[in-house]
Order: sequence, then structure tokens, then C-alpha cells
Amino acid sequence: MRPLPSLVTAGFTAALLSAFPFPSPPNLLFFAAAASFSVVCLFRSPLSTSAPVSRRHRGPYHAVTMRRADSPPPSLSFSSPESLNDWIRPRLPSDALASWGASPGTKSLHNLWLEIFHGEASLLLLPHSQDETRGGEDGSSTLLRVVNVAAVRIRNSRGAVLVESHQLLSDGTIRHRYRPLSEKMMPGEPVEAAVARAVREELGKDVVKIVPGSYNMRVEERTSASYPGLPARYVLHSVDAEVDGLPEEGEFSTEENGEGIEAMEKAIFVRRHFWKWVNDDDGSIERAWG
Repeated sequence: MRPLPSLVTAGFTAALLSAFPFPSPPNLLFFAAAASFSVVCLFRSPLSTSAPVSRRHRGPYHAVTMRRADSPPPSLSFSSPESLNDWIRPRLPSDALASWGASPGTKSLHNLWLEIFHGEASLLLLPHSQDETRGGEDGSSTLLRVVNVAAVRIRNSRGAVLVESHQLLSDGTIRHRYRPLSEKMMPGEPVEAAVARAVREELGKDVVKIVPGSYNMRVEERTSASYPGLPARYVLHSVDAEVDGLPEEGEFSTEENGEGIEAMEKAIFVRRHFWKWVNDDDGSIERAWG
């Protein structure tokens, strides 16, 4: 929309020209000045305003500024797990792929294909100058799995942090964690939506209160624990939160409610989560992420 000063001056100039279709020479200076002022106002004022980049979550607390999941460079795509296998096998250490889904706590190549297919992870080939992991080399590029993660530090009434100690996987193996509740984010998903989804799917609760001012983002780069030999970049979006209805003390477990696709596809999935409350006076839980 054109700014108000431009509309006023443009209208004023048009009215004058309509009233005096043949201006006398003394009036030409007045017309020229009015037209110039209109043009200056038009080009000095923006024609539109940009929407804010950040998203604001309004809930039981005040507004909390957060980000959506970042959109990395376009991911490599594969039509089937078999095509992914053929492409990735020569680009990994010789014994890496054989351990996926075979070593306790790891996931299968089928799991990786599902992550890429549904947008939970991106598989990239980056020039060495853009990558710090220095692994999975393919000529002049580096193979990298990129994941946006929502990490939720849930505290009880005495300030202890809820930590997932381990998971029971569908193949009967145990996957050790020792980290706060976390969830892979979908492309463009707001942090608060991913947090609510994580609480609902892993803890079975529908209400979460995000503490204002607690949002933090940082990036980790390390070899993936789920896919040994595959370098990974984790973009961590962390918040503090409160969830009602959880046990206040001791250890407990919950059933996973969000991995139906993995189950239907006969990929490895989480059956149960095991939790405990941990004092974090020394910041050890924060360091567990990196």
C-alpha cells in the first residue's frame, strides 16, 4: 500500500491539474514543486513491510521468541532403500553399513531412508570448506546427515531435570541416551509445535508450558550414534518447560506413540522410553549434548 504522504500529495497535485488544465506560466513553478514532493515521498517510503522472521508462542506464559526448523541445502533424495544403499555404500567406511541395525542401539539403512523421505533429516554432500567433521569423504565433498532437533529440559518442583536414560527398541536391544526429551523436527516446523509433539508422543501428555526466555540454539557436529561412520550435524533448539502429571520422583517409563510409520515399514523403532530425574548443578546434562 502507498504511504499516506504520497497519496495526499499525489491527490493534491491531480486536483490542481484538473482545476487548472491550462496553467498560466506563474503557476508552473507551484505545480512542479507539488509533483516533485509527491515523487520524493513515494520513493522514500517502503511500499510493503516484511513479516518478522521469528515466531512467537503465546500460551500460559508471556511471548517466547523462537525459530522454525532451519531449511538446509536441498537434500539428496532416493526412490527406495535399495537406491540409497547402492549410492551410500562406497562412500562410507568399509565396515560402517554392516553395523547399522546389527550393533545394539543402532538403526538400519531403512530408517535413514525413511528420515530422508519424510524430511526429518537431510543427506548432503558438502565441500570440505563447509564441513568440520572431515568424514565420509566423496572426492572433494563430505557426506553429512543434518537434523534439526527440539530438546526439552523438563524440571520438577525441586528443579531436577527429566532425563531419558535409555530406550527399548523394537529389535529388543537397548539404546542408551542420558539426555533430555528430544524430537527430530519436520521442515519449517515451529519449535513450540515440535516440543508439544515430543511431549505428546514420548510422555503421553497434551499440555506443556514453555518457560519464557529459555530458548537457545546451537550446532553440534559428530558421528551419528544411530548410524556409525556417518558424520552428522545437529541443530539443537532447546527450551525449558513444565509438564503436569509426571511422577515427581524416582524412575518411570512411557510407551512411544509416534513411530507408526517405522513400525508399518518394518524399520527399527522405539517401543518404550525410560526416564529419571537428575540434579544438574554441574551442567553435565547440557554437556551430554556436546
